[in-house]
Amino acid sequence: MITPQTQIKLNLPVTLKDFLESKAKRFGIPMSDYLKHLILRDIEGEEYPVFEASEATEKSAKQALKDLKNGKSVLINTQEDLKKFFKSL
Repeated sequence: MITPQTQIKLNLPVTLKDFLESKAKRFGIPMSDYLKHLILRDIEGEEYPVFEASEATEKSAKQALKDLKNGKSVLINTQEDLKKFFKSL
C-alpha cells in the first residue's frame, strides 16, 4: 500500500541545519530521514485524532443521500451546468 505523502519546507538556522546533518551522517542516513525519525519518535504512542461530524452535519448528509436516491439531486459536471443551476434558483 502506498501512503500519500506531502512535502514540507522548513527554515532552520544554519547552525541547527549543520548539527542535524552531522547527526544524520553519523547514522548514515539523509537529513530528511533523520527528521522523520525525530518526528515519529516524538508522536510515538499518541492516538491520531479522529473528528466526529456534528449532529447537524450528519443530518444534512443523510438528507443529501436520501435526495440522491430519490432523484432530487442535480448533477453538475461543467461550469455551464453550474451556471444553469444558479440561474434556475
